[in-house]
Amino acid sequence: MAKVVPRVFSFHWPWFALLLPVPLLIWKFWRRPHGATDAYTHADQSTLLHPALGRLASTFITSRSLTHAGSRMQIFMLVLLWVALVVCLMRPQWLEPYTEVHTEGYDLMLAIDTSRSMEALDFTVEGRQVTRMAVVKGVIGRFIKARDGDRIGLVVFGSQAFVLSPMTLDNQAVYSLVDNIVSRMAGDGTAIGDAIGLGVKKLRDRPEGSRILILVTDGENTEGSLPPKLAAQLAAHEGIRIYTIGVGSKGLVPFVEDGRMTQVKMEIDEDLLTEVAGITGGEYFRATDSDALEQIYQRIDALEKTQAESRTVMIPRPLYRWPLGVSLLALLLLGLFPDGIPRAWWARRVHG
Repeated sequence: MAKVVPRVFSFHWPWFALLLPVPLLIWKFWRRPHGATDAYTHADQSTLLHPALGRLASTFITSRSLTHAGSRMQIFMLVLLWVALVVCLMRPQWLEPYTEVHTEGYDLMLAIDTSRSMEALDFTVEGRQVTRMAVVKGVIGRFIKARDGDRIGLVVFGSQAFVLSPMTLDNQAVYSLVDNIVSRMAGDGTAIGDAIGLGVKKLRDRPEGSRILILVTDGENTEGSLPPKLAAQLAAHEGIRIYTIGVGSKGLVPFVEDGRMTQVKMEIDEDLLTEVAGITGGEYFRATDSDALEQIYQRIDALEKTQAESRTVMIPRPLYRWPLGVSLLALLLLGLFPDGIPRAWWARRVHG
């Protein structure tokens, strides 16, 4: 659901407004020099002799009025300069509207086995032999496309486990990553416990009730530092359900080695996969075709969906350029006319 929020005007540092009365306080409480009063007093007591005293007096009065008007304009420019600089320091800004997204779905972490045994050719599609990895990529790809609104993450594991994709709503990106998975990209072994532990680490911060780990493997736990059963207990403690999927056949299976087709004996530890799923309240499935994942769809859909977190993004658009421009203009006028308004311009205004 999209929520449109109107723009909001605000100041990032409003406390700088306390600087506004500083010049007034300085003018009010700053002590004047002691000699200034005496000088003015002696100037008032002096006598001026001039042959054209009347004309001089009229000129003095006009000059005083002009100086008075110029001083008022100068004071106005100084006040404008100070206020504009303080407003600039307060960092005025528009808080732009944002989109708030609410979605309901599951948090699914897919853990896919990429060990050497996934190259076994014990599946047939349209009359030709294909590898276990090709089948897994096909059914997992269809699974991802059907999970609209769910948050999906991806872990690959062999001798070690790696996060290939964090939890995301971008199912197309996860689908592309699955499509590019190759066998032995994480080593030749099978670290089932490490894969579960890494999946638990990424899922435990998600909302409760929708944490699901789907583990796809074709063998036994041969590598890793974390035992699968202990990892399953950690998952159960975090409220994470594990659905395990065993891929491929037991016994002798066709395998290409050194360019030659051979028969290699392979096993699937179904007891372990069943126990891991049972500890967490999940289930174990044998994936010989896409029917196994269809059953998982039904199990997942029966769970309660949880609402994803909503993000509030307030994007500020700074407006300090405007008060800064006003302050620069006031400073320019003060520099061009240090005595206030030009006398010629004021005289034209006064005398018409």
